[in-house]
Amino acid sequence: MFNDDPEIKREVYWLGDKPTPSKSVADRRGPGVRAKTNQHKTVQIPASLSKHESMIREVVGEDAPWELSVLRRRLASWRFYDHIRTDEAAPARQPQIGTRTTTLSPNGSDIAAAIQTIREIGNGEVLDTAIDLAFAGAQLEVTATGGLFQLSMHQRGMLRPLNVSELSDGTLRFILLAAALLTPRPPPLLVLNEPESSLHSSVIPALASLIINASEDAQIVSVSHNRTLVTSLLDADAELIELSKDTGETFVEATDIPRWHWPAR
Repeated sequence: MFNDDPEIKREVYWLGDKPTPSKSVADRRGPGVRAKTNQHKTVQIPASLSKHESMIREVVGEDAPWELSVLRRRLASWRFYDHIRTDEAAPARQPQIGTRTTTLSPNGSDIAAAIQTIREIGNGEVLDTAIDLAFAGAQLEVTATGGLFQLSMHQRGMLRPLNVSELSDGTLRFILLAAALLTPRPPPLLVLNEPESSLHSSVIPALASLIINASEDAQIVSVSHNRTLVTSLLDADAELIELSKDTGETFVEATDIPRWHWPAR
């Protein structure tokens, strides 16, 4: 039943713009891997990879080139936030055991701990400014009861703070994005897919400000259909790559496309 799965026929890890033998670090053909040692000798690594396994993940140990482990750690540190749930049963709306959280989880379940971590070892002032810019006069509060962390928001004109379970989808989504972008441990790459979804137009400038601030310490890729957000990022010298679709096929509307030199299979 898995005969239609993709098969890895060849993987090459090289340095520079072309995969020449002198610049090759590791070369996987079929189940076997050949790699260069620290003495620049090419050796066969004892590995028997399945068609669906990548050498980046599976080739480890003293026989593996150290460059593979560096690449593996770098790829593992990339963060992707596609669609974080904000419905009434979303993990972000439930009390969670609180531990120091330098990276917001993809489902947002540790949002309260992530906010508290930003306050203690991150840039809490930027967080407070972003919340106030998006929701004038609002403030976030994290409380702990029996080890469970709970997030709430004080809003102007409200006689009591609103529990996270009472916040609108848009408000919660903005808080989640703020926690992701203000991580005290910025990744090399952070990808946001349509971060403007369910957000009110009035908070888009605050979101743009957060993305611009985060881009000082990490490469940010944001996929967006919101012209206000795109324009704000362009004003901050972001690079725009437009996509178009023709008969179901997506095209990149760009003239300066990198010339990749891929090795033959």
